[in-house]
Amino acid sequence: MTDVKILATGLGFPEGPVVCADGSIVLTEIRNGRCTRVAPDGKVSLFSDCGGGPNGLAVGPDGAFYLCNNGGSRYVEGHSMGQGPHPDYKFGSVARIDAKTGAVKRLYKEASGHKLSAPNDLVFDTEGGFYFTDLGKRYPRHRDNGGLYYAKPDGSMIAEIAYPILSPNGCGLSPDGKTLYAADTEGARLWAFEVQGPGKLKPKSEFAPHSGRMIGGLPGKARFDSLAVMASGNIAIATLVTGYITELSPKGDVVREVKMPDVYPTNICFGGPDMCTAYVTLSDSGRLGVLKWPEPGLKLNFN
Repeated sequence: MTDVKILATGLGFPEGPVVCADGSIVLTEIRNGRCTRVAPDGKVSLFSDCGGGPNGLAVGPDGAFYLCNNGGSRYVEGHSMGQGPHPDYKFGSVARIDAKTGAVKRLYKEASGHKLSAPNDLVFDTEGGFYFTDLGKRYPRHRDNGGLYYAKPDGSMIAEIAYPILSPNGCGLSPDGKTLYAADTEGARLWAFEVQGPGKLKPKSEFAPHSGRMIGGLPGKARFDSLAVMASGNIAIATLVTGYITELSPKGDVVREVKMPDVYPTNICFGGPDMCTAYVTLSDSGRLGVLKWPEPGLKLNFN
């Protein structure tokens, strides 16, 4: 097992870490319905009392944080992961969070007349728009379809660009911005979509559910959560159940597998002067871990 230093504990199913200029980490706590700041010394403080089920976070072109909110999950004693929608669940949403005050402004709760189910993760392109995944809520005997969307941060435009996808979770852009990656949780598959312009993907062929190309995956009990793209173009994917960070090449080859001290490592992000400091949310145990990675992560747009 890699030497993982624990930076913070007592978090309520943390996800969506973002490295800030002052060295702190802002992340979400899905179970606690809030966004939290973890200082470099590990001190934990409230960043935004956003409510619902805060999931993915990213910094936009205006310096604000943009949040994918799954609308809230039901938690049961003995289970760290949510067990379906919260009793008060109505829809998922995407919101803007003021970086100074933590104030929340909802931007989107539907697309093309259909409610957003469980927005999960997002990534900004160089044009200032963002792609995001909708995982789809899971119910005892059925689930909502998931999909990929593109939106503008001013609340003026949202578009459904790939639908349906079984369970799209983490997403990221290749270094040249020409490929959009999406991790499919169930079945542990990584899809690649050809970007033909801001918010425009290569059209799907007839009878295909979407235009993605499956480039890699894992067998057995593994399930994919969020991901981060490396400066090299490789894709580091948080892998549930088996408890690894799995790094795949753009061709789908397994480059490395790094064991984490948790069965639910859910998100990974990179920071530090050389972008080789990796922060991993260890969600089963409610911790934030940090370790040195052998290669640098890709510097995100606007962060």
